[in-house]
Amino acid sequence: MASEITMPRLSDTMQAGTIVRWAVKEGQKIKSGDLLADIETDKATMEQQSFDDGVVAHLAVGAGTNVPVGTLIAVIAGVGEDVAAVKAKYAAGAGAAVAAKPATAAAKVGGSGGGTAVLTAPATTNGSNGSHGTAGSDRIFVSPLARKIAEESGVNLAGLHGSGPSGRIIRKDVEAALGGAPVVAGRAAVTAATPRAAAPAPSMPAVGATLTSKVVPLSNMRRVIAQRLVESKVTIPHYQVTVEIAMDALLDLRKQLNEQLASQGVKLSVNDFLVRACALAMHQHPYVNSRWVGSAGSEAIELLADVNIGVAISLDESKGGGLVVATLRGADQMGLRQISAQTKQLADKARAKGLSPQEMSDSTFTISNLGMYGVDHFTAIINPPNVAILAVGAAIEKPVVKKGQLAVGSVMSMTMSSDHRVVDGAMAAQYLATVKGLLESPATLLV
Repeated sequence: MASEITMPRLSDTMQAGTIVRWAVKEGQKIKSGDLLADIETDKATMEQQSFDDGVVAHLAVGAGTNVPVGTLIAVIAGVGEDVAAVKAKYAAGAGAAVAAKPATAAAKVGGSGGGTAVLTAPATTNGSNGSHGTAGSDRIFVSPLARKIAEESGVNLAGLHGSGPSGRIIRKDVEAALGGAPVVAGRAAVTAATPRAAAPAPSMPAVGATLTSKVVPLSNMRRVIAQRLVESKVTIPHYQVTVEIAMDALLDLRKQLNEQLASQGVKLSVNDFLVRACALAMHQHPYVNSRWVGSAGSEAIELLADVNIGVAISLDESKGGGLVVATLRGADQMGLRQISAQTKQLADKARAKGLSPQEMSDSTFTISNLGMYGVDHFTAIINPPNVAILAVGAAIEKPVVKKGQLAVGSVMSMTMSSDHRVVDGAMAAQYLATVKGLLESPATLLV
């Protein structure tokens, strides 16, 4: 029987999605795991894959169209089915009722029973989405990357239990079967905090050139960013505290480590040291790693056990721009090399294909670093439900006093915006003092 594919709910806040482009055409044969379309959500543009074999019988939504979650977007004719008959049926309006049913976060795979195939977040380069299968089925549902790694490593997928949504086998499940050794795959990584390069020479417009006046429609991501930032500023009482960090010792240590690790392909960024310092400091200042919960009359502060550092990643304007926050889970338990590898992987994936909802959720503290753009100081808006966000500028050479003598030193400014309901001025100052101490004595971050 034909499988109906609806606009999936790819995040807990997603209300609608846009088909950026279709990767298939009507009449095209497809297999499970093949790319169907690129879908823009409220957080990123993500790839939508097929979980069924068959033929694309009907594309119900054109490229560039924004439709609510649950709307029928395509129909896949089963193997051996009359494609023309399926197309005629749906082109005439059959299946319209699907639009009234919101897609759930779990994948429901339509098979011989003819049920609707409601697909969740599609498979991405680290394979963190999808489903394993349904009860009574001997099909194995696995992300394309996890399948590739398993084939190359000789891992039997039938013996694995998937930890992805609805039990789907993902990359980390295969790596666990290999003994926990991470497998590097895909294109070269792009760090979220690349070293600052020399500013390019300004490009001057031609004499008499004028700008073009036009109205640019909001993307789903930009619309949600606007809504959340307004909500954050209106509902959270922000205030800022700024400190300056002497960076000479850290920059010297970073240079030494990168020279020693160059043969292993490791290149630590200043941001990697920042993430580790901020994560470790939470153990002394747990209120910075908390959230405001409850409603009027029953409010409370929830201190969180997990330290999940969110790293803000800017997206290229040519792809719609926007900002996403990738989550480094358990950052207080990571070393610098692991922080560096995960940050680069997530940044590359965010800019190339988009992050999954799991990779953008559950952060407990956020770092926004604009130092690579030559910015020396700025403030940031809190990313709810976090109670604080750290805005980091560039390390700049300036006159400093060392041992009573005037000298040149590298100084970095960082400003923490805090929720005054939870973190008062003294708390913020004490937390930043701890982070400052760790960064100015960076050898402590190696142990």
